[in-house]
Amino acid sequence: MKELLGSPGSRSSLALRIGQCTFAAASIAVMASASSFSTYTAFCYLIASMGLQLLWSFGLACLDVYALRRKRDLQNPILVSLFVVGDWVTALLSLAAACSSAGVIVLYARDLNICKEQGSLQCSRIEISVSFAFFSWFLIAISSHVMFWILASI
Repeated sequence: MKELLGSPGSRSSLALRIGQCTFAAASIAVMASASSFSTYTAFCYLIASMGLQLLWSFGLACLDVYALRRKRDLQNPILVSLFVVGDWVTALLSLAAACSSAGVIVLYARDLNICKEQGSLQCSRIEISVSFAFFSWFLIAISSHVMFWILASI
């Protein structure tokens, strides 16, 4: 079977998972450092979604490290189908959270000018957090597509 970029148990998969963890953790950290983010549901949803993304990606990164150290093959149909479902669920949740948060911050910053009128909402930090969430989603989208193709080829 041909080895795809991002196949489970490979170095490229480990790099993708570490990138997902890093961007999800950065999104959480920047959002948590913004004052009064917790009064907005979309931003709380982003924190919850990125937390799930962080846990999922960290778990699979640990599995990749195990497979690389033990020279194990992780491409059996049951494992790959689990990876496909998990990646697609976390990808959809991450995209939904990032889009909803981006929509809210665009409404507040550009349309209603709440960021300029009220100093309590730190819009620049929230925008950075949403950007990190989109970067994390982009990496999980790559992983989910690779897993889907691997499942189709098994």
